[in-house]
Amino acid sequence: MIHASEAKPGYRGNDDGRQPALVVPGDQLLPEELLRYSRQIIIPEIGVTGQRRLKNARVLVIGAGGLGAPALLYLAAAGVGTVGIIDDDVVDLGNLQRQVIHSTHTVGQPKTESAAARIKELNPLVNVVEHHGRLDVSNAVELFGHYDLILDGTDNFATRYLVNDAAALASKPYIWGSILRFDGQVSLFWDAKGPNYRDLYPVPPPPGTVPSCAEGGVFGVLCAQIGSVMVAEAIKLITGVGRSLLGRLLVLDSLQMTWREVGLREDPDLAPITALLPSYDDFCSAPAPDAAGIQRLAAHSIDAPELATLLARRGPGGEDFLLVDVREAGEAEIVSIPGALLAPRGAILGGEIDLPRDREIILHCKSGGRSAEVLAYLLEHDYARVRHLAGGILAWINDVDPTLPGY
Repeated sequence: MIHASEAKPGYRGNDDGRQPALVVPGDQLLPEELLRYSRQIIIPEIGVTGQRRLKNARVLVIGAGGLGAPALLYLAAAGVGTVGIIDDDVVDLGNLQRQVIHSTHTVGQPKTESAAARIKELNPLVNVVEHHGRLDVSNAVELFGHYDLILDGTDNFATRYLVNDAAALASKPYIWGSILRFDGQVSLFWDAKGPNYRDLYPVPPPPGTVPSCAEGGVFGVLCAQIGSVMVAEAIKLITGVGRSLLGRLLVLDSLQMTWREVGLREDPDLAPITALLPSYDDFCSAPAPDAAGIQRLAAHSIDAPELATLLARRGPGGEDFLLVDVREAGEAEIVSIPGALLAPRGAILGGEIDLPRDREIILHCKSGGRSAEVLAYLLEHDYARVRHLAGGILAWINDVDPTLPGY
């Protein structure tokens, strides 16, 4: 839910949206720094004092992925003195289409390590702090306390709500970006001075209603478009120049190449943030199935070798069933199980596709999660002959046909 405002956004700040410089100036600039940052220093609004503020700034980037990759590069190039990186993932070949800080040579390395090495190549004057691990309720508030500003480039709702709440408790501003397919959003949240993420999205969407980038895809260059805006906001906030995005949400449609702005204000009905939740994964997840639900799901599952046997029998007419792929069309173009019919999860759950009731149906997705959702939906709607492939097409590749490409 967006609390839109056609009038002046309801943040607590200066009337023109300006904020005082977040960071005090650091040490005098070295000759090398004066040369390196000269094109930025000669901008009147930045100057030597602004560059010294950047030199003294400590910025934490959460996630060295699609948004974190360009953000880290531009923070380092701009001369931010200390850049922290927290990520628990490793570089995968499928990351390189958009995560430009990594390279083919760093596939398999921790993303923090890969990103830190690239930053040092770009600007050895930057102090890079690697936090290889997962951000969670045990470390978020304390970690944020060591930085002036947070950039959140994560791609899941649980971490987004955790970042928001931890930033509020640590009294830190943070810049948030989000991308999916051709669309992006970016804003500045600062609970002490204006709206926070919960004012934009008070509760997470129901599980399964918003595809992840791994499911829905992402236009690679969109990461640079949104990531660069995030860094622009960071530089402005650190140096105290320009109008910030506090109280404003920018929305980009890169397919049409249009930007629009939505005013945000604080929701007076939201309770103040006084503590972290025990589990943000639980907060953003569907209720866990009970014992009967787990047993029913197991009873309606099939493994990959068994499915291969059924498909072999189906060829000569020995078996009659529909194999339904509930992934997105783009995923099916990369790899598919022979004989599967494409019917995306959203279209089934939304009622756009009605599956037949007079034939057995076997569902599959990438790893089993989406097909389990569709399975539960069909069982609730009195489909009696329906099963799903446990482990999805990844299990098929692992157990039946390892020549197929993964993704």
